[in-house]
Amino acid sequence: MRDLRSRKKFKANHAAESNSGSNSDTVSIKKQDKSPEVPDKRTSFDYSTYLWISGFAGLLALAFFKPTVITDLIGFWIGFSDHYDVDRPATVPETRKWLPPDHDKRGAVVRAFQHAWHAYERDAMGSDEYHPISQNGSNLTETGSIGYMVVDVLDSLQIMGLDQEYARARAWVADLSFDKDGEYSTFETTIRVLGGLLSAYHLSGNDKMYLEKAVDLADRLSSVFSDSPSGLPYPYVNLHERKGVHSKDYTGLVSVAEVGTLQLEFRYLSHITDDPTYWRYVEKIMSVLKGALYEHNLASIFLNHLEGRYITSAVSLGSRADSYYEYLLKQYIQTNKTEDVYAKMYRSAMDSVQQFLVSESVGNGFKYTSEMLPEETEDKQITWRLTPKQDHLVCFLGGSLMLGAVQSAAFVDRPSMPPEEKELNVYGWKDWKTGKELIKTCMKTHDTATGLSPEIVYFRIASDGMDAYEFAPADWYIRGAQPGVPPPYDARYMLRPETVESLFIAYRLTGDEIYREHGWKIFQAIEKHARVPTGGYATVLNVDENPAQLEDKMETFFLSETLKYLYLLFSDSDLLPFDKYVFNTEAHPLPIFEPQFITGFS
Repeated sequence: MRDLRSRKKFKANHAAESNSGSNSDTVSIKKQDKSPEVPDKRTSFDYSTYLWISGFAGLLALAFFKPTVITDLIGFWIGFSDHYDVDRPATVPETRKWLPPDHDKRGAVVRAFQHAWHAYERDAMGSDEYHPISQNGSNLTETGSIGYMVVDVLDSLQIMGLDQEYARARAWVADLSFDKDGEYSTFETTIRVLGGLLSAYHLSGNDKMYLEKAVDLADRLSSVFSDSPSGLPYPYVNLHERKGVHSKDYTGLVSVAEVGTLQLEFRYLSHITDDPTYWRYVEKIMSVLKGALYEHNLASIFLNHLEGRYITSAVSLGSRADSYYEYLLKQYIQTNKTEDVYAKMYRSAMDSVQQFLVSESVGNGFKYTSEMLPEETEDKQITWRLTPKQDHLVCFLGGSLMLGAVQSAAFVDRPSMPPEEKELNVYGWKDWKTGKELIKTCMKTHDTATGLSPEIVYFRIASDGMDAYEFAPADWYIRGAQPGVPPPYDARYMLRPETVESLFIAYRLTGDEIYREHGWKIFQAIEKHARVPTGGYATVLNVDENPAQLEDKMETFFLSETLKYLYLLFSDSDLLPFDKYVFNTEAHPLPIFEPQFITGFS
């Protein structure tokens, strides 16, 4: 593998060059006028008629001998056309109505889940976090567990049909108390614990115990909203004191993902309790975020918590921003497409993502997403510089774009599998193709010594000056990775789910077996390199080192997301279908519903 060798042999002095800012492009957010010049009209009837007849005859001949030229012209004229994508077969693929399970591969996923869960039960049952190598657990604060692991994994146990394990987990949750005098992340507590309780409530057939726990937790969280002068919640909460707390690292600031990824959970809680209070809290956030947007319709990472406005900071689809974009679409889906405001916000955001952030590598033209970094000019104006950095977190976007294409840009309520040419509008086809290409790129980043993808990659651009190196990578690389030195943070694989999430969505929407094949390869790589023999799985410190070195931590999202999405990838399409469920950002399925009261923001 040439790219692999080049990443290992890449010289140290390039890291300094990359940090210097040469590995970037400056971009303007002004829209350019691309309208063609209008040619002079001809006055001679005979001459113009001759030209029209000749041109038409030539066009017919070209269509007969070179039909692809015509299709390319059509694609250019309408601005985009996935239905003329060269990657698609010449004939329309057969529409599939139902996707059968792959029992063998799904069974292997269940056995891997049990290998991890049984070790956690043995060594650390109830602990918030698990350390499989040392075989012990730890909690987020000294005051005890809030069920970070157990509650986050409840619905995985339900979905996989692990009844005995589920019964033991439910019994533990029944004795769980949230009266903990410690500071907890508002965002993480909501998506993992509140989301886990709500999903378990629905999948259990409305077990009241889960609802009571969810209401208690939500009420303890409520102060982060009600005590805020701007409506943006405090990033941390003391659950015992029921008091919002500022971040110690970024005092006075909140990230757009922290505040823009609470909505599915609190809205569903309002729906099942018939109490609009929770809904109003998170709806107010969306109103503030919409009013604060820059002209490019993209969210900067940080906002001033007290004033409710964006501060000049990076624009990214990765850490601290990713799930904000995810929830724009999913809020629209959650209420059965009754709130057009979220469809419009999503459309504006994705149009800007396509215009400003989607780029192509210089080697093989792989599509990826850049980040925009603000820079101040001498006259105090802000310009934006692109940097070709993509987090593994961004790999959610491929599946999200494809889901958005069929859910928000279709002419029909239920597009075919895969969509037919007539079923999506031009925006839908554009998102569909970009989504497919981003998934391909994310799979390319698995071309490592372990077959696992790193936490962060950088892509080649024309101005990076790397062609001078003998073993310069063609398309992407791990910055700072060199043989003989400790691996950089970017080189690790933390058991993340984003790529398999997109593979699951893409398979459900297309029926294309290539996505199952990709998912199986990732699962096999996890089994080979991240599995701890005594039980559990652990973070791989360097994906380009084989045998791999492991870090003593198994993230809760490995069981709540990664293995769940793999299980669903190999299950039949009747299990948690997209027309009945929407998944929160921690992979907790929540039912689609229509609100029973007027939603003020929409």
